[in-house]
Amino acid sequence: MKPSHNGPRWLNLFSFASPMQFYPLAGRLIPLFMVAALLFCAVGLWLGFAIAPSDAQQGEGYRIIFLHVPTSWMAMFIYIVMAFWSVMHLVLRTRLSAMMAQALAPTGALMAFLSLLTGALWGKPMWGTWWVWDARLTSMLLLFFLYLGFIALTRSIDEPDRSDKAGSVLAIVGVFNVPVIYFSVKWWNTLHQGASISMENGSSMASTMLIAMLLMSLAAWMYSIATCLSRVRTLILQRESRTRWVKERIAQEEK
Repeated sequence: MKPSHNGPRWLNLFSFASPMQFYPLAGRLIPLFMVAALLFCAVGLWLGFAIAPSDAQQGEGYRIIFLHVPTSWMAMFIYIVMAFWSVMHLVLRTRLSAMMAQALAPTGALMAFLSLLTGALWGKPMWGTWWVWDARLTSMLLLFFLYLGFIALTRSIDEPDRSDKAGSVLAIVGVFNVPVIYFSVKWWNTLHQGASISMENGSSMASTMLIAMLLMSLAAWMYSIATCLSRVRTLILQRESRTRWVKERIAQEEK
C-alpha cells in the first residue's frame, strides 16, 4: 500500500527519512532548540547556584550536581538513542538513521567527559580522592571510551556503507553498558552515592534543587538535539554532495 500524499505534509513523518526532506527541517529546528537550551540553562543556573539552599551534609559543594547529574543522564541517554538509530539503520537500511547516530556521538562523548570531570571535582572534597576504580565510575569511563571508539571507527572507514554498518554494530553492542552504569550502585558496593531521584521512591531532594536539576537537564537535552541536528546537516551535505538537490542548494547559497 502506497502512503497517501493528500494530507498535510507534516503528517507524513516518513517523508523526513529522506535526507533531502530532513535537511531543511533540521535547519528550521536548530535555532528553536538552541534558544530553549539557553533559557533553560540560565534559569537552571540561577535557581541552582543562587536560590537553592545549602545541603545539610555537603554544604555548598553539592551544587556541582546541577552540572554532574544532567551530563551523566545525557551521556547514557544519547548512547541509547544512538543504539536505536543503529537498529533502524540495520533493519530498515535508512541512510539518515546511521547519520543521526554519528551526529550524536561527539555530543555524547562531551557529556560523558563532563560527567567524569564534574564527578572528580565533586569526589575530591566529598570522598577525599579524585578517582577510584569504583563500579559506577569505571563503567562511565567505559562509556566515554565507547563514544571515542565509535567516532574513530566510523571516521576511519572511507566507504560509507561499511562505516555505517560497523558503527551500528558497535553502538548496539555497547548499549549493554548503560544499564550497568545505572544499576551499578545497586548491584555492587560502591563509593558513589545512590540516586536522589528514582522511579520507585521519587525524589529525596528539596523542591528548589529538584526544579533546578530538571531545568539543567532540559537545557542539556535541547543543546544535544540542536548540536545533533547541526552535525547531521553537515553529514547530509557530505554524503549527498553528488546529488542534484545539494548542488542546487550550494549554488543558491553562493549567489
